[in-house]
Amino acid sequence: MRNKVLVVDDEQSIVTLLQYNLEQTGFEVITAMDGETGRDLAEKEAPDIIILDLMLPKLDGMEVCKQLRQKKVLIPILMLTAKDEEFDKVLGLELGADDYLVKPFSPREVIARVKAILRRMQVTKDEYQAKEEEISEFIQIGDLKLAPEQYEAYFKGELLELTLKEFELLLYLAKNKGRVLTRDQLLSAVWNYDFAGDTRIVDVHISHLREKIERDSKKPTYIKTIRGLGYKLEGQKEND
Repeated sequence: MRNKVLVVDDEQSIVTLLQYNLEQTGFEVITAMDGETGRDLAEKEAPDIIILDLMLPKLDGMEVCKQLRQKKVLIPILMLTAKDEEFDKVLGLELGADDYLVKPFSPREVIARVKAILRRMQVTKDEYQAKEEEISEFIQIGDLKLAPEQYEAYFKGELLELTLKEFELLLYLAKNKGRVLTRDQLLSAVWNYDFAGDTRIVDVHISHLREKIERDSKKPTYIKTIRGLGYKLEGQKEND
């Protein structure tokens, strides 16, 4: 079965160029010319990946990304930005984008990024399946419970509102409970590529996780900062 790509861009020439090259590579392509239509198609068609322009009529790319993540639509998003457009990569990733690419770009580069993102998604799914017996249905650490197959996390029985990257970061910390993980390790493991060494992305996501699972985010008992090194997740499993 072919992977389905949703291309959302208000420049017809870019849509045509991407659609032609993606279809030649074997992808099924659907398109939208504004943010509202793109958002609706993402929910209705459930593509495998979204190529999303930043500047769009009706809803800009950041707002589309934000609304999809709020609705638990976890489809990976490759954000497109023009060279002279103001784009905060940390904010973009914080809102749920998985990668970004600056215009002008070659179709070959877009296809390579799309394939890389889809490959990472498949590897992640395969890892979850391979460890299913080892971790059983849930990972339980204190009042924190994670359901990897459902991409859900609970704290004191309440479902946490997490972005995809927040969940993946929390899951990676949980799988490595008690181990000190550097920011670079977390960046590589969760974002799967060297993001120009910008470890602020990790710190932003750690801060958000603490707000959701710590009684006092300034005195964390779960996600500890190891000065000069990185972070580690602590806590007692049930019946330990």
